[in-house]
Amino acid sequence: MYGYGAKWTGTDIAENQIQQAKKLAAKNHMDIDFFVCKAEEVNFPDETFDVITACQCIWYPDHKITAPKFTRILKSGGKFLILYMGWLPFEDKIAGKSEEIILKYNPKWTGCGDIVHPVWVPDEYLEYFTLVSQEEFRVDVLFTREAWHGRMRACRGVGASMSSEELMKWDEEHWQMLMNDVPEKFHIKHYISIAELERKER
Repeated sequence: MYGYGAKWTGTDIAENQIQQAKKLAAKNHMDIDFFVCKAEEVNFPDETFDVITACQCIWYPDHKITAPKFTRILKSGGKFLILYMGWLPFEDKIAGKSEEIILKYNPKWTGCGDIVHPVWVPDEYLEYFTLVSQEEFRVDVLFTREAWHGRMRACRGVGASMSSEELMKWDEEHWQMLMNDVPEKFHIKHYISIAELERKER
């Protein structure tokens, strides 16, 4: 989103994610301020931002804290955008097979079987924001074998929840599937879901 000309600030709870973001920003000559902090601990003066985005993370914050905080640090007419992007395992053969292998080693994983649906807007935000629009659209995302393997390893069903032994077995079987069944570069069917909220006047 940097290419649209705005001044951006990035936050994340994970220090390693922020370190990687800093490296990517420097590599691409992007002037972005980054901070390691929880969403609940974001601290900026009143009416600092035109837009706040929550991408792939709306399930995690304490919305009773973030909803009033976000409206406070947004300018009049400011927007809060909730974004989610997911692969479609019932429509994409490779994504479906990848999920099968995850479930083989982690049958309790609840993040599987996604379909196109509106992104969740927690009720707490509706006290402070007006829901302007919601939209879902499809997109094909290009991957290499290594990139898709890394994407699967980073999902909650793998790296965050498997034992070291399970992870080793998953790693071997998933990589073997990619080497045997897919070309070096391929597309995975995804969808993107966006909710646009506007700050209510105080």
